[in-house]
Amino acid sequence: MARTESRAVPLGSPAPAFSLLDVTSGAQVASADLGAGQPLLVMFICNHCPFVKHIRAQLAAIGRDYQEKLGIVAISSNDVATHPADHPDRMREEAAAQGYSFPYLYDETQEVAIAYGAACTPDFFLFDRDRALAYHGQLDGSRPGNDVPVTGADLRAAIDALLAGGAPASAQTPSVGCNIKWKAGNRPS
Repeated sequence: MARTESRAVPLGSPAPAFSLLDVTSGAQVASADLGAGQPLLVMFICNHCPFVKHIRAQLAAIGRDYQEKLGIVAISSNDVATHPADHPDRMREEAAAQGYSFPYLYDETQEVAIAYGAACTPDFFLFDRDRALAYHGQLDGSRPGNDVPVTGADLRAAIDALLAGGAPASAQTPSVGCNIKWKAGNRPS
C-alpha cells in the first residue's frame, strides 16, 4: 500500500468553486450551495483505498454529527478507467452502504482535485465561513495496521474550533493515504 501525504496548501487560501455530479441524487451540486454562511468541509476520498476503508465509518459519523452546522461534501477524482471500483455506480453503492449523509461527487475531469491541490485519499480541506482554508490535515493518527483507534479527533477539533468562532491549531499533521489515480496528462508536478 503506497503512502502519499497531502500537499502543503497555504492556510487562508480561498475554496475553489466547483459544480459536480452527486452520484447519490443524480443532481449537480455547486460549492456555493453547500452550507451558505457556514464552514465547508471538502473531503477527497474514493472507494478502493485501504486508508479510506479504514476510516469510512468515522466519515459517516462526522456527516451525521455536523450536517446541520457546516457544508460537507466528499469528492472522488480517481481515474475509473484504471480503477473501476471508483466508478460512479460503485460510489453510489458505497455511499448507501456506509450511510453517507453528505453528497458524494464525481470529479471526472479531475479539475477540482487539481484546483484544490488534492494529492491523496483521504485529503481534508476545512474552510471557514468566508471560505478561507482553516485546516488541511489528518482525520486523526489512525492508519491501517497501526492499532490507533479511529476517532476523527484532529478533524473534529478543527471543526469544533471553527464552530466556536475560533481557529484550528496552526500546527496541522498532513493526511496520509493512497495517491489520487491521475489520468494521463493530469498528474500535478
